[in-house]
Amino acid sequence: MYRDGDQKAGEILILRNLRLVAHMVKHYVPLGKDINELISIGTFGLIKAVRTFDYTKGNRLATYAAKCIDNELLMSFRSERKKYREVSIYDPVGNDKEGNEINIIDVLEAPQGDCLDNFILRSDLSLLKGAIESSLSDRERYIILKRYGLAGFSETTQKDLAAEMGISRSYVSRIEKRAIEKLRDYYIANGN
Repeated sequence: MYRDGDQKAGEILILRNLRLVAHMVKHYVPLGKDINELISIGTFGLIKAVRTFDYTKGNRLATYAAKCIDNELLMSFRSERKKYREVSIYDPVGNDKEGNEINIIDVLEAPQGDCLDNFILRSDLSLLKGAIESSLSDRERYIILKRYGLAGFSETTQKDLAAEMGISRSYVSRIEKRAIEKLRDYYIANGN
């Protein structure tokens, strides 16, 4: 048994769970990284999981390993970006009628244009408000509003939100990422 120091058992556990790494990596391929690099990073997370797994806590190895792999991949993206934000207001949320990419900041910034531009801005803001209200859970909505300083809130870091909510910063990051993806899907389904 690996817990008793049997290295061979640990190697078997790692080999038998490599498909889990491939499955987890599929979610990150669209972010532009090389799949082989992602698999290497994910495998490192799997190795950590096998070494630190404690079956006496009532968890399954696959569940624990999935969290470790996901954390390892997210940490890699964070260190590469040299920022604290996993999801940015500069990330794309859809395209306008001309096919130009639109991101959240485009929707939030007031243009210095004519009445048509102002009308489009109000329409986009209304769409964003509708997306936030109808597609996000209460927790996701709260995190998005505070992270980006919307609805009268001051912009808040993931670290400060984590401390306020009593959860980890990586969990705030995952909730934020999921919420941004929901907003993007809503905008694509209901936008222009």
